[in-house]
Amino acid sequence: MTLAIDSVSLVLGDGDQRVTALNDVSLAVKAGELCAVMGPSGAGKSSLLAVCGGLLKPTAGRITIEGEDMTTLKENERARLRRERVGFIFQQSNLVAALTAMDQLLLMSHINARKPDRSARNRAARLLEEVGLKHRAGHRPHQMSGGERQRVGIARALMTEPSVLLVDEPTSMLDHGRGREVVGLLAKQTREHGVATLMVTHDQAMLPWADQVAEIEDGVLAAPAVQQSRGRA
Repeated sequence: MTLAIDSVSLVLGDGDQRVTALNDVSLAVKAGELCAVMGPSGAGKSSLLAVCGGLLKPTAGRITIEGEDMTTLKENERARLRRERVGFIFQQSNLVAALTAMDQLLLMSHINARKPDRSARNRAARLLEEVGLKHRAGHRPHQMSGGERQRVGIARALMTEPSVLLVDEPTSMLDHGRGREVVGLLAKQTREHGVATLMVTHDQAMLPWADQVAEIEDGVLAAPAVQQSRGRA
């Protein structure tokens, strides 16, 4: 199992300000599989992504990526695991305003020292072509549409060949049509690159592309994840 979340709880704050953000959550995502987690605002979706990415350490339980238990690692080791095996896609693309689409991807190769520089440009060009933006390689964020910026974000997240993709409300800033295109592309890239993708969303219209769907409410998985037949863009 590429991503395994086992009995994870997360308590934030102290004293009267203590809040249980996650309560005994268990979930598993295989390579090449997209798991959608539904829930209202404040349900614990963002907290789940944060602990899966090693940004927060759970109060209890464990999270493993390709068999490596992230919860037992020191902070610098978690950072190494996150850098090498986890890709993030955000609500907003968070692209660097001064960089072209090509340079957004190349920046990731420089951050991740294990990638050979001589192959980085070829990989970046290939990924931009896969997301339909070969013709936009030299464009900066302000020259692209919201959907195009999210496509660059997907390509950028795949640049370091991660095992896991953590996706936070990728359609919240897009209209319905563009949102469907982005999630369809995300599902396609999940399959083709063999990554385990965990996507949180509040939009039920995006669920047909998911292999499994889970619901979270008040930090608790309301029901076991449901396997389903994935739709097509």
